[in-house]
Formats: sequence, structure tokens, C-alpha cells
Amino acid sequence: RARSHREVTPVDGADEALRRQISCKSGVRPSNNTCSQSVTASVISMTVGIFSNSLALFILLRSYNRIRIKSKASFLLFASSLVITDLLGHLINGSLVLFVYSSQKKWELFDPHRIVCTIFGVCMVFFGLSPLFLGGVMAVERCIGVTRPIFHSTVLASRHMKRLLGITWLLAGLVAVLPVLLWRPYKIQSSRSWCFFHMEQPKDWLDVLLPLIFSLLGLFALLLSIVCNTLTSFALLQARLRRKHHCRGTAYHLEMICQLLAIMLVSCVCWGPLLGIGGVLTVYRGKMSDAKEESASSSLLTVIRMATWNQILDPWVYILLRKAVLRKMFTLFYSCWGSKSHNLHRWQRNMLHSSVDTSHSGAAASECHYLARLPLPDTAIKCIT
Repeated sequence: RARSHREVTPVDGADEALRRQISCKSGVRPSNNTCSQSVTASVISMTVGIFSNSLALFILLRSYNRIRIKSKASFLLFASSLVITDLLGHLINGSLVLFVYSSQKKWELFDPHRIVCTIFGVCMVFFGLSPLFLGGVMAVERCIGVTRPIFHSTVLASRHMKRLLGITWLLAGLVAVLPVLLWRPYKIQSSRSWCFFHMEQPKDWLDVLLPLIFSLLGLFALLLSIVCNTLTSFALLQARLRRKHHCRGTAYHLEMICQLLAIMLVSCVCWGPLLGIGGVLTVYRGKMSDAKEESASSSLLTVIRMATWNQILDPWVYILLRKAVLRKMFTLFYSCWGSKSHNLHRWQRNMLHSSVDTSHSGAAASECHYLARLPLPDTAIKCIT
């Protein structure tokens, strides 16, 4: 006898659950909360990044047109290039992410030949390494400008700085297209929302080498920035103590080194986890179990999101750490703590008065004559008088 409804067997139920799991993972149903939150976060990140980099670029270009100091002009050239790179990174990578989400992550339908995935992976690597390389080059340029000013002004001309900028971009682009040249195309990651190196279950040593090159070059750029910024800071502090530079020269040197230190700190916080964890995961990925593999994929996605904040925080370094803003912040700080410092100054003046009166009353005539001949500081003389 024919049945009007087909009975559901346990095998059919298991198949249906598997289909639902694959559908949820691939993003076929874009109305769920996870997909909606991801799209919202991508839109907010893209909008804030474009606004921040545009504002920082406007400030840097205005400063670059007004500046007459060669060393600061070179610094502003690299800084403007860094902001432009971050701006293009937000525009291109953000647009690709939104396109993938709008297509419901169905890579097999809108990208059967893996062209979009290749472009996505190249952009991820290029716009990831370029800020790190530019930060390292800026640190080296400032270190030479502070420690070897004559060499910097006579040998490093403006055309040399522009060539160095082009070489920096060319090196980042070469690392980005290296998987394509070696016939190891970029792979869709487990979240199916982005493409990167073939880091899940690498087949041979080449799949391990390519992410390691990316991680080692990024770590080298960070280490170079730390070393050069440290040397520049010590040189500026020593020059400040010896008073070899004029106040104006020291002022713009201090402004640039503050910006470099902030860029270095942001890069270490944002890119350090990806460069460190990415290299470790690449080496040990083939020896992981399925549960550890899923946890590693989630960790990789988290550190990638941290790295994208580097392009958002970089422009705020130039927006906030300027002489005009720093001067206002110092004025605000002084107005808040001015009363306390005034009370401290009054207490020191009273103590100085009491100590002078005691010394005059209890000392002999010869000792008073000897104290009168001692050179007192100007501040002490003004407080006594």
C-alpha cells in the first residue's frame, strides 16, 4: 500500500543535519545573527577606516605643502604614503568582503576559476606588509636624519626617498604575488569570508615556506622599527641634555619620534599576534587533530581582525600627535595641575626662606661671608628677594 508521507529514517535525519551544518558554515542563509554581525562589523570598520585615513591624509598633505625642512619633508612623504596605503586597503579589502557576504559566500558560483580569491589574497598580503615595511623605512630614515644629519642632507636626496618608497611597495607586491608565481594559489579559509595562504593541512614544504616568509618579513620590519626608534630616542635625549640643537629643530624631531613610537606600538599590538601565531600554526598545522584545527582556524580569524585595526589606528597617530594638539593637551594638563604646582612652589619658597634665616642666625661671620660668595641659582635668588 502506497504511503502518503515518507517515513524519516535515522540516516535521512543525519543527512539533513549535515546539510544544515554545511549550509550554516558556508553562509547560505545570510539572515542568521552571526552573518549579520559580521557584515555590520565589516561596514563599520570600513567606514571608520576611510574617514580616519582621509582626515589624516588631508592633515599630512597640508603640512607637506607648508614645510620647508628637508628632513621633515621626507618623513611626511613616507607618512602620506602610509596613510594612502591604509586608505586603499580599506577600500579594496572592504569592498571584497562585502561582495563575498552579498553573494552569500557561494564561492563556487561567483568565483569558479578562483580569480576573486587570488585578488583577495594578494590584496590581503600587500596591504598587510606595506604598512609594516613603511614603518620600518620611516624609522630608518629618522634614525639617519638624527644621528647622521650631514649624510642625510647631502646624500639622501628627494629622488632617493621616492625610489626607496617605490622599492618598498615593490617588495610587498612581490611577496603578495609569490604564491601565484609558484602555482600555489591562495585558498578560501574555513570561515569562507576571506582568502589567504594555504595554511590548513599544508601539502609540502612550499605551503609552509610561503606563510613563513610573510611572518618573518613582518617580524623583521617590526624589529627594525624598534631598534631604530630606540637609537633615535637616545640620540634626541642626549642632544637635549647637551643642548646641541636649537629648540625649533628639537621640537619637530620630538614630534616625529612620538609619531614613530606610536606607529610602532600600534603595529606590534595589531600585527604581532598574527605574525607570531600565523608562523607557529603553519609549522604545526599538519600535526593537529580536527578539534585543534577548528580552534586554530578561529584563532587565525581573530588575529586577522586585530590586524585590520592597524589601518584604523595608524591615521589617528598623525591626527592626535601633532604639535598643536600636543600643546593644547599640555595646556589642559597644566591648567588641571597648575594649582598643585603653585602650592608646591610656595612650599619650596617658604622652606628656602626658613633655611636662609636659620643659616644667617646661627652661622659665624666668616661662614656668612663664605655663603654670600656661593653662586646661587637664579630661581633661588628670585625667591629670596
